[in-house]
Amino acid sequence: MKQQKEKMRTLKELVRPNVWNLKPYSSARDEYKGVDAKVFLDANESPYNAPVNRYPDPLQMEVKRLLAPIKGVGEECMFLGNGSDEAIDLVFRIFCEPGIDNVVSIAPTYGMYEVCADINDIAYRPVPLEMDENGNFAFRSEALLEVVDGYTKAIFLCSPNNPTGACLPRAEILKVLESFDGIVVLDEAYADFMDEPSFLQVLSDYSRLIVLQTFSKAWACAGIRLGMAFASPEVIALFNKVKYPYNVNVLTQRAACDILSDTARIASWVEHLKSERLRMIAALSDYPASRHVFPTDANFILVRVENAQAIYDYLLTQGIIIRNRTHVQLCRDCLRITVGTCEENDALLDALWNYLK
Repeated sequence: MKQQKEKMRTLKELVRPNVWNLKPYSSARDEYKGVDAKVFLDANESPYNAPVNRYPDPLQMEVKRLLAPIKGVGEECMFLGNGSDEAIDLVFRIFCEPGIDNVVSIAPTYGMYEVCADINDIAYRPVPLEMDENGNFAFRSEALLEVVDGYTKAIFLCSPNNPTGACLPRAEILKVLESFDGIVVLDEAYADFMDEPSFLQVLSDYSRLIVLQTFSKAWACAGIRLGMAFASPEVIALFNKVKYPYNVNVLTQRAACDILSDTARIASWVEHLKSERLRMIAALSDYPASRHVFPTDANFILVRVENAQAIYDYLLTQGIIIRNRTHVQLCRDCLRITVGTCEENDALLDALWNYLK
């Protein structure tokens, strides 16, 4: 790492000056906190068609109240957005000066990091994962930190990583957190499917850490578009300062409250998918066209096959949709398969065997 740790940048030095000095928009719903209001004549809303006639809670406090005991994180350390993609984009908008700063990540990984960097005119520096002696992906923090310089504002890590599936080694993530004086974004979209603890447990130890999670995977709510970011109160305050005033709609907030009230059902879904994941790994390992099944801690499996494009095309004719990752760096002839229900998984396996006939 070219930047010396003893010259640690302050949070103010990391934030874009215009954002630090920004006076945020004050919405009507921000101005009467603590008041038991009965008549709403402040926001030029229609009095008809309740409840969607009213603007939503701009800070989603009821959702956060339910989330706090589940995640073990205080409400002041939570940001809710329109999918995790909103939080990812806000990192660029808050911390990165267009045309000047850069961010660092691994490759392959979730594609939205690079897309958001390009949209915001921020240089994106991907560091390829290595391959170990077993042909699996390996992550070394030293390789990542080597490309960091004084203009690197953030490092993006996805663990479990998409599309590779496995968690990044915890010790290597800790090295990044202890060595880099910028923002570290740890995307834990698939954390509910892994066996090791979430980094939410050490959130208070690292003031520059942002942990992303989502309602889209284990919580089975991709359609409501709700993502979570967890960080220090100071970082969350910056997120709330820059976000659009009413970024999470009423219907999404209600759906989130409903699903958060039934955590036992979510736990049963996760256990079923983990069981099916083991069954699918075994079946794909025995499949004659498989060349390598990568270890996974997520709800999907990456498998290298003989002629991924041909298999993918055949599955399309059978009405089965998976993800062809053959054009992604280091993923030549790889297919990414989401773990579904028993019936969906059986349909896929039957089609794979029929392809060989």
